[in-house]
Amino acid sequence: MHDLPPCPQCQARFTWQDGEMLNCPSCGHVWSASAAESADAMPLARDANGNPLADGDTVTVIKDLKVKGSSTPLKMGTRVKNIRLVEGDHNIDCKIEGFGPMKLKSEFVKKG
Repeated sequence: MHDLPPCPQCQARFTWQDGEMLNCPSCGHVWSASAAESADAMPLARDANGNPLADGDTVTVIKDLKVKGSSTPLKMGTRVKNIRLVEGDHNIDCKIEGFGPMKLKSEFVKKG
């Protein structure tokens, strides 16, 4: 039996391979086998509690954050769905309802 990696989106262990692509029957996510191998090279971002974050996670803002160009702050408790990890000082790319596209620091969010 092949030792395939778990789904990067939902962490299900029931992945199956179709040619060069890996498939998850639980959530329907499809990704390339070469991307799974290069995922180890991806920088590890951790939330305020030290939990590792991954692309597609849902996080919650842990404190009020000032937003440049807006008169209203991003309130504590705001849920941010489907984050994308990027390199740099602000290591989370996301879209927040009511604010639009944003970059956040992982130290100001918690997973879940």
